Amino acid sequence: MANDKNFKVKNGLSATRYLQSGSALGYSDVDVSSGSYFTKTLTANTTLTFSNPPASGVGSSFALEIIGADVAVGYDLANAAYSNKMINLSTTAQDMEGIFFKPDGLTFYALTRKNADSVKQYSLTTAWDISTCSTTATSSITVQTQNNSMEGLFFKPDGTKMYLAGNYPNQEVYEYDLSTAWDLSTASYNSVSVDVSANAVPWDVIFKPDGTKMYLADSNYVEEYSLSTAWDITSATHTVRSSAFSTIGGNTNVTALAFNADGSKMFAGSATGGRISEYDLTTAYDVSTLQTSTVDYYVTSADASFTDIGAIFFGDGAGKMYLSWRGTGKVYQFTTEASTPATITYPSSVKWSGATTPDAPAGGEKDVYAFVTTDGGTTYYGKQAGDAVA
Repeated sequence: MANDKNFKVKNGLSATRYLQSGSALGYSDVDVSSGSYFTKTLTANTTLTFSNPPASGVGSSFALEIIGADVAVGYDLANAAYSNKMINLSTTAQDMEGIFFKPDGLTFYALTRKNADSVKQYSLTTAWDISTCSTTATSSITVQTQNNSMEGLFFKPDGTKMYLAGNYPNQEVYEYDLSTAWDLSTASYNSVSVDVSANAVPWDVIFKPDGTKMYLADSNYVEEYSLSTAWDITSATHTVRSSAFSTIGGNTNVTALAFNADGSKMFAGSATGGRISEYDLTTAYDVSTLQTSTVDYYVTSADASFTDIGAIFFGDGAGKMYLSWRGTGKVYQFTTEASTPATITYPSSVKWSGATTPDAPAGGEKDVYAFVTTDGGTTYYGKQAGDAVA
């Protein structure tokens, strides 16, 4: 136990941050030269490294004690549930076609077609709790001059650009600049747009997080575009039309899209039936690799009449999902969070007894592992020496 200080956390991050990214975020190094017994209490999915082994031909062994932890995982559509929280903004934001949150969860944006197409900004008194959203907009920008039927809303991750998808009379994506990040009162149309009519009648627009790909919901398809210059929609080139949703899960009339954090899953919401479907992608962010949907969630659990989904947004580390009801000013909040044991990724040099990597310990459980090397760390032989020890 005296050598615990040598089991270093290089970049330990909280379970909340893990939930947001959906990937391994704890990085820990065992300095083999510094002792023979090391301990670690997990707080997140963790990748291990073993450093400073002895020279080849000199034997070295050490034991590693790990106490497991449960971490929160978002985007869990299979276990989604209505949170009994909603907001009705119909007095100022009727017919919401797009929704978005600032990353701190305290500012909400709505694309509405009440009177004239506009984007409105609202404040929440409690982060990510939609029921605390003010019904009075703090700022607004009219976008009807660009298009009479705006259908999708997306912000660049730094809040300096906003994108809208126009459906009628022109099928175009429009770009707006915000001179102060996330402050809609500083937003203005920068006269940049891209005509997508050759490939899509867009109902929603989303981007890959690095801005090199753009995706449009096109009723029964997703249209994928590559951007040769990140976030510059004038550099967009159409590259992929996905398989029809009706043939890979039965969903149709898709008007809302979202990806999980690493692009391995896509979520599609329908304007009929109140259905959200989850699709795996064998290649991240490549919609040509969409697999047949195996998970569906029906939002009628929130309201039996709620069948027409306008937009999807995952927030609070993807532990919450927000859906707008087209034709109304209502936004509903759902939980999409699960708890699972933190995982351990061992060095590729480890060869396990029985050729099977042992499961990580459950939350609060203590397991002990033994490792031996004789070739300077090229190969470590590992064995679970204790399971759920006291």
